[in-house]
Amino acid sequence: MSGHSKWATTKHKKAAIDAKRAKAFAKYIKGIEVAARQGGADTAGNPALDLAVSKAKKNSVPNDNIDRAIKRGAGLTGEVIEYSEIFYEARGPQGSALYIECLTDNKNRAASEVRVAVTRNGGTMADPGSVTFMFERKGVAEVAKADGVTEDDVMMAVLDAGAEEVIEDQDVFEVISEATDLPQIRTALDEAELEYNNDDPQFRPNMKVELDADAARKFLRLADAIEELDDVQNVYSNVEITPEVAAQLEDED
Repeated sequence: MSGHSKWATTKHKKAAIDAKRAKAFAKYIKGIEVAARQGGADTAGNPALDLAVSKAKKNSVPNDNIDRAIKRGAGLTGEVIEYSEIFYEARGPQGSALYIECLTDNKNRAASEVRVAVTRNGGTMADPGSVTFMFERKGVAEVAKADGVTEDDVMMAVLDAGAEEVIEDQDVFEVISEATDLPQIRTALDEAELEYNNDDPQFRPNMKVELDADAARKFLRLADAIEELDDVQNVYSNVEITPEVAAQLEDED
């Protein structure tokens, strides 16, 4: 969702980047804490923790933060951390739908904050199940575009590992698979020496909805407000913003 807004000044732009970086760090830290709680503090004997730590390091989370998260999650600091995964469903302008993934230690707080963010920014909370059917859980790995690497190169590397398709998207190639095939996809990409990131299960829409400029503006404000919440891990949507509409929004900023 991020990356659609232009900021008027360098100061504001830096503040926005810093905020998004802090939110990303918090997301990886939570993943480490959950994995450590479930399988212990030893990465050698806890594959989920080893993967969570690897992702955090790949995304520049400081080692001190990682070490503290492992100890907290494993109960070595005396703290007890219990996170619950909750999903909320919401509607935005022109038939847009949002599927909101939270990881929280306080369900009441998460529910309240999500509801307030949605309703104050022009959206409505949806009945359970009214949005879910629009999304499929898929494995997604983003392969960075490098000199000479083509879509065919990526597909050849991952085809036998269970990849369903490779989609070119701006500065990455998205490798789509069943969520259960992600470990094999990662192995295939490593063997092909292709750099990748954001290799996680995601909820992808079955069909997308194109928004006009006014609806897109409202939707982005709504999505940004939800994403800023501490308990929110991911916001998935069925929105398609065409290059023409994106250019129109940028011209207005």
